[in-house]
Amino acid sequence: MKFSVFQVSRKGGRKNNEDRMGYCYTRASALLVMADGMGGHPEGEVAAQLALESVAQSFQQQACPELPDVNAFLSGAMMGAHHEILRYSVRQGMVDSPRTTLVLAVVQNGALCWAHCGDSRLYLVRQGNLVTRTRDHSMLEQQRGKMSRETVSSRNVLYTCLGSPLDPVFSVNMPVRLMHGDRVMLCSDGLWSVLSEEEIVRELSAKSVDQAVPDLVENALRVGGVSSDNVTCLALSWESPDQAEPLSVLDGADVTTGGFFASTVQAGWSDAEAEGGELDDAAIERSIAEINDAIRRASKKPS
Repeated sequence: MKFSVFQVSRKGGRKNNEDRMGYCYTRASALLVMADGMGGHPEGEVAAQLALESVAQSFQQQACPELPDVNAFLSGAMMGAHHEILRYSVRQGMVDSPRTTLVLAVVQNGALCWAHCGDSRLYLVRQGNLVTRTRDHSMLEQQRGKMSRETVSSRNVLYTCLGSPLDPVFSVNMPVRLMHGDRVMLCSDGLWSVLSEEEIVRELSAKSVDQAVPDLVENALRVGGVSSDNVTCLALSWESPDQAEPLSVLDGADVTTGGFFASTVQAGWSDAEAEGGELDDAAIERSIAEINDAIRRASKKPS
């Protein structure tokens, strides 16, 4: 199994970056994860981080080195992340629980499967064309084709997410066989809401992922201006075994031997630390310390 992957997260014009992203892999399976903590509720960054950690832990436990049932993993990971956020809320005595969107994708046996809840998206691009993308769990997407001023103004209104009192609604996709050169991109609404679908497909098709991802993020920040949302993007380029060249683990993955598990699931990146997954030990320790500090601050708040 060979692929290259690149990831970037930027704060934009917001006070905090509540997006979280990462990827994990064994020699036979890979997982991409992206979560967008929801504003209007407390500690969105904690909800997003808890979701990532829960999913990554489930992957590490089950991918030995393959997942025995990918669809069951995706469904279980979604509900596991949801319950982890609710448990955190109960432990902290919170009146309103933290909430987040979540999109995750698994590549195994040359096929792609994915699941999502909310409006963080997955795009699959092949030979300059959009094969498919996720459909947002939003009022706007639900009423597409019956557009009105009210539905346009409610673009950000989601009818489901992780961490809400109600069980989340989420979609699990059937496997899609990957072809050499396919691009798989996960992103927050800070990217897709300001860039056209045509631009996203064009950038992913014309450039390597280590060029396309930062360019897409910078374009979204430029278009969004001073009020830009957090912008997060994680993309993978699939390489068929007979055409793949050896890759550096820092730029992607070349996992054809060994039985190891590796993960870049982090929290609290700076802009420089976020690019390319090139996090050294000190940066990883800073990231872990920041999320732990956020949880400690939350625990000190009066109930």
